[in-house]
Amino acid sequence: MWPVVWTAMRTYAPYVTFPVAFVVGAVGYHLEWFIRGTPKPREEEKSTMELREERKLQEQVGMDSTQVLSLKEKLEFTPKAALNRNRPEKS
Repeated sequence: MWPVVWTAMRTYAPYVTFPVAFVVGAVGYHLEWFIRGTPKPREEEKSTMELREERKLQEQVGMDSTQVLSLKEKLEFTPKAALNRNRPEKS
């Protein structure tokens, strides 16, 4: 008789274990939320790019956007290329 029972259990194991695992998982899930409490809604965190864009916009608020440096003024402060350091300057 035992070989018949073991064969039946082996054959029908998926049909028995899935509902048992499902019930155990559901009970565990609800028990965990009962212990932790109700979840509080979280606001979405902003990405690094969004934070950077907001910071840049805040910096621009007090500035006059029509007053910008010309390209000649910007180029005066750029460092010379490393390969041109030892060459004499042309006048």
